[in-house]
This record gives sequence, structure tokens and C-alpha cells, in this order.
Amino acid sequence: MTVPDLVQLPFATDDGFGSRARIGLIVLESDQTIEAEARMLNLPDVDFYHSRIPNSMEVTSETLTDMEQRLPAAAALLPREFDFDVVGFGCTSAATLISADRVTAAIQSEHPGVACTNPITAAVAALRALDACRVAVVTPYTAEVTEPIARSFADEGLSVTALGSFLESNDFTVARISPQSVADGVRTIARSAPCDAVFVSCTSLRLLASVADLESEVGVPVLSSNMALFWHMLRLAGIADGIDGLGRIFTRQLTAG
Repeated sequence: MTVPDLVQLPFATDDGFGSRARIGLIVLESDQTIEAEARMLNLPDVDFYHSRIPNSMEVTSETLTDMEQRLPAAAALLPREFDFDVVGFGCTSAATLISADRVTAAIQSEHPGVACTNPITAAVAALRALDACRVAVVTPYTAEVTEPIARSFADEGLSVTALGSFLESNDFTVARISPQSVADGVRTIARSAPCDAVFVSCTSLRLLASVADLESEVGVPVLSSNMALFWHMLRLAGIADGIDGLGRIFTRQLTAG
């Protein structure tokens, strides 16, 4: 076989995907939900780039805090050359137990100066943007992991008026809790005490596809870890677009404080 002469072809470059915003997202190895829900946002020229971090399928205080040492390596898999606008860590309970400051420090060791967030920090910002002072909380976790979530809201001056959990410690099982069960949990907790919003903690729980109808039913904003994280990352990246049909939070802008 005779190989023809290789012809050098001319080319031009453009901004590629993510020309409005490039968002880095560190996802738990066990997470089955967050990437699928991120695709539902469908914002033109806003793109998510994912890295996975090893974690235990069994969710305990020890397995969650163990992730701190692995965060820099997971962040490094998001190339600095992509010039990310923001990087998020997709684990509510780990961010709570490790602390937001330490999570940010770990990520910024690989992405200096890049804005960072996580679901618990994002949830506080979102609740403030929604003018919510009283929050009812739904989690899938054991009491050991659920209680720090509630305390973190109290530390930020928010009142946790109701607290419910599926009490499931296996993250694979948590991702298979049906959206109907999640919605039923929201209904139960929203009706058990006065609240200004309901927060559904855990990036593995599925809520985004049904949240608009659920908000209409319970009469207050409903917010999941994924919703809060997506919203906060978009706003930190300078994307102010409103998104209809995915919950009230996506119509709000960041507020000071």
C-alpha cells in the first residue's frame, strides 16, 4: 500500500465549550445523581467538567472526613488550563464535617484564586436569597451525620424547625430512593412545623425534575443540595440567567451577607 503525502490543513480556534462559564465539579465516586441533574439546567455555553473523588459507600463521620486528604488530587484532575470560573465539591455532609474553609483550601491548592463552593455553603446562600429564616430539613443520613447539618444552619443564624431522615447509611441505596419517597418526605416535614423553605440534603437524592410541582403543593421554596450547589456555582461564575421550572431558587440572585 502506498501512503499518500500528508497535507497540512489550516485551522482556526474559538472559545470551545463553556464560552460563558466553565464549571468544575468534584463528584463522589459513589454519586449516581448529580451529573444527571446538572444536565437538566441546559444553559447555552455553560459547561460542567467533572472529576471523581474516591469515597466509601458507607456514610459515616470517619469516611466523610477521610475525603479531605483526597480533595487536592481530585481537584488536580480538573486541568488548570481550562481556566475554571468556579469549582464545587459535591458532598453536603463531608463539606459540613470537614468545614467549608478546609474544603476551599484543598481545592485552591490546585486552583489558586478560583471561586469555590459546596452544597452546605451554597444552601445557606440560597436560603438567604430566598429570605428564608426557618428551614425544615430532610436527609437520608444516620443521626450522627444529620445532626451536624442542622447545627451548621443554626450556626448561620437559621432556625431548623423540623428535621427528618430516611436513616440510610449506604450511598448506593440512597441514590435509589425514589423521587416519590423524597417528595413524600418533603411533604411530611413541611407540614410538621412552620417553615420558610425545605432543604433536602445529599447530592444523591433526586428532586430537580419534580421540584416545581412540589413547591406549588407545599407552598414554600424547596431546595436540594444539587439545586443549591448548581445555583451558587452559576452565580459565582457570573451567570445571572433565570431558569423556569426548576424551582424558585433559579429565579434569584446572590444577596450580600
